[in-house]
Amino acid sequence: MAKKKAEEKKQNVFARMGSSISGFFRDIIREIKKIVWPTPKTTFRNTGIVLLVMLVAGLAIFGLDTGLHALFGLVMDLAGN
Repeated sequence: MAKKKAEEKKQNVFARMGSSISGFFRDIIREIKKIVWPTPKTTFRNTGIVLLVMLVAGLAIFGLDTGLHALFGLVMDLAGN
């Protein structure tokens, strides 16, 4: 008797897959509704900060590269003599 009830309640594979996929998309929609988008002012401020950090990092890398290039040139000149 117990086996018969368990078999009656079990859905086929397509019904189970369909309900899990629809549940997945319901969860996605629920999470998307929780998103708080930044204001344009915040977006522009953050963009400015990113550009400033990129400029500072670029200048630091340029300075390091130039210094190491000059140091390498001195080492090569000393090795040539």
